[in-house]
Amino acid sequence: MGIEIVVLRLGLAAFFGLIIGLERELKQKPLGLKTCIIISVCSSLLTIVSIEASLQFSDVNKNIRTDPMRLAAQIVSGIGFLGAGAILRRGVLGVSGLTTAAIIWGASGLGIATGAGFYAEAGTGAIIILFTLKILPFLISRFGPKKLFHQELKVSIQIDKSDKLTEILSELKANQIKVKNLRIKDLPDGNFQLDLRIMAFDKLHTTDVYFLIRTMDGVKSAEIETF
Repeated sequence: MGIEIVVLRLGLAAFFGLIIGLERELKQKPLGLKTCIIISVCSSLLTIVSIEASLQFSDVNKNIRTDPMRLAAQIVSGIGFLGAGAILRRGVLGVSGLTTAAIIWGASGLGIATGAGFYAEAGTGAIIILFTLKILPFLISRFGPKKLFHQELKVSIQIDKSDKLTEILSELKANQIKVKNLRIKDLPDGNFQLDLRIMAFDKLHTTDVYFLIRTMDGVKSAEIETF
């Protein structure tokens, strides 16, 4: 393989890593441009080395049979450890970072495809990934079922009356706010803490949900966090 082809493949791998890393960078996620580019380029480099080494050793000794994609196969499984580091558990109410972890795996896949010389396939994959991240959510929000128009929120409420717990949950349901997870905790001062993971319609701003909960009878304080 000539140096021009190697440079072309590594350059394309860097470009594909850049365009999907840019989307994460714009959303200020832990995974950004540098991480995606490094993953994509290194995956491409290891794929090139794997293919070239296989051809080189087969030429030296015809009895040696090697798998040209052996290193690439190890990349697919090994990159999972890096993706796992991007997944964060938020208490007992859920996890975040799954999309970021998937993009790490995707950047590696684009690098492998480019390193193996599948330029059209890598380009198509990058376009589909960008479509899924940027355009598909917009289309779903405009034309998708109403059940998909939800935002996920983490809510922590301090309540000073135990008989208000059921009433608060009923009032949330009456306002079309779905409770996905629930945890009730006794506090040292005799109050109660209600931790919820809720789904609210996008038309409701986070501040609207906050003031709705804050004005409920028995609620002493409220805290809301977006995912």
